[in-house]
Amino acid sequence: MSKELSMNDQIRDKELRILSETGEQLGIMSAREAQTLANSKNLDLVKISPNANPPVCKLMDYGKYKYEQARKEKEAKKNQKTITVKEVRLRPGIEANDLNTKANNAIKFLKKGDKVKVELRFRGRELGHKDIGKEVMIKFIDLVKEFGEPTKAPAFEGNNMVVIIDPKK
Repeated sequence: MSKELSMNDQIRDKELRILSETGEQLGIMSAREAQTLANSKNLDLVKISPNANPPVCKLMDYGKYKYEQARKEKEAKKNQKTITVKEVRLRPGIEANDLNTKANNAIKFLKKGDKVKVELRFRGRELGHKDIGKEVMIKFIDLVKEFGEPTKAPAFEGNNMVVIIDPKK
């Protein structure tokens, strides 16, 4: 359904298929007859299906309809869970205590339901020792494995080794 529906005097079609406010068909009639019927019931005539042949119009309280739609959208938005990606940066020469601290931070993020992007940065000569970086990444994944699991194996993006860890359900 489009955001703005044509209603009442905006409807210019010769013939319309009319639905009552309860949804039952009232038949095909001219726009003028339908408008008179809507006015007699203190309702609006709203074109709900303009591409049908003939177009379908419904008798309804348009203000109440728009209010209901807005309420439904607000409710749907409230029930949506936004997933954020938190980032943890490591280095190949990281010490055990620092690694544990970073792992604890990542565990906090995973407990909240956030994804964690772990980025291991290589600089200069460290690029010649990618195996050390791989070991550090595997240790990190082992430390957080009970709260989250990697989506795929650690991969290189330029001078960085990257892995994304999803929280366990």
